[in-house]
Amino acid sequence: MTAKAPQKTAASIQRPPAEIAYAEELNALRKSDSAPRPPGWTLSLQAVKSFILGTESGSPKLVCAPALIERAMVTLATSRGLLLIGEPGTAKSLLSELLAAAICGDSTLTIQGGASLTEDQIKYGWNYALLVSEGPSLRALVPAPLYQGMQEGRIVRFEEITRCPLEVQDSLLSVLSDRVMAVPELESADAMVFAREGFNIIATANTRDRGVNDMSAALKRRFNFETVFPIQDLDEELALVKREAGKLLARSGVPKAPDDDVLRVLVTCFRELREGLTDKGGGMERLSSVMSTAEAVSVAHAIGVRGHFLRNDSGNPEDIVECLAGTAAKDNAEDLVKLKRYLEQKVSKRSGEAWKAFY
Repeated sequence: MTAKAPQKTAASIQRPPAEIAYAEELNALRKSDSAPRPPGWTLSLQAVKSFILGTESGSPKLVCAPALIERAMVTLATSRGLLLIGEPGTAKSLLSELLAAAICGDSTLTIQGGASLTEDQIKYGWNYALLVSEGPSLRALVPAPLYQGMQEGRIVRFEEITRCPLEVQDSLLSVLSDRVMAVPELESADAMVFAREGFNIIATANTRDRGVNDMSAALKRRFNFETVFPIQDLDEELALVKREAGKLLARSGVPKAPDDDVLRVLVTCFRELREGLTDKGGGMERLSSVMSTAEAVSVAHAIGVRGHFLRNDSGNPEDIVECLAGTAAKDNAEDLVKLKRYLEQKVSKRSGEAWKAFY
């Protein structure tokens, strides 16, 4: 007797895409949205902004300047692509996902950039059994995200575009310029795919890797660049870490997030090690490792899991040390030395029970 395959529901997916996770909110916005919208969009610009920032609908999905959201939406409503750049862990991918989910109702047309990426993984490939038996035909063609996005008028997300070979990057030139893709293997009308209303590209690139395969000047001209900065306010970052860690912990079967004083120690450490400044404005050594908000959420998640399943509590400051060492040592072993100096020179002088327990 064989076991039945589990059904795919939002509750059973480890990380549901935004259009599933926020399906009720998006449906409510579509019903109430009466503002004008660009051709091919499922929501107006005002409704998209409200969805992301939580101004009128649900809770905010990320922390960023409203002007950034406005500029990004205006870009996507034009003939230019949108390129989000910034430090790793500044929620560039999340922003692109939220924009795609709100604009076209689907954020899954995603290309993951990398050194092994080829042009057919972006545009289209072939079912070789059908290709051999029937020759080139629409039935034998296997559409990739760019082909689907153009044909259906949807947003295509291109993650880490500067990690791709230059020839793969430049295959986007005609698509962004003329909004057309040639399929020379096919004949007549099928040989050209014209982009439908609503199609555009959101690409991301982090500032640490922009020099891996820097984009050509021709491709840069076809994108509008927008920089996503780290969260400036401690309380805003703390609230975001608590909210997002709580969601992850709930999906892991953990009923409670770590206490606020534990999370404050965690977020403060990450900010100081990331910026090279203490909360009092004094200078200190920065770590070369990525000490981003996304990493802080991951560590908070680990602290909650560790406390709940090993000790039946919500996590404590000592757990931060166990999780922080692995984060700090990812890129450079010297960061562990810097981390020890930070603990001895800065943390040892802090008052408060959570700081003392952490030290």
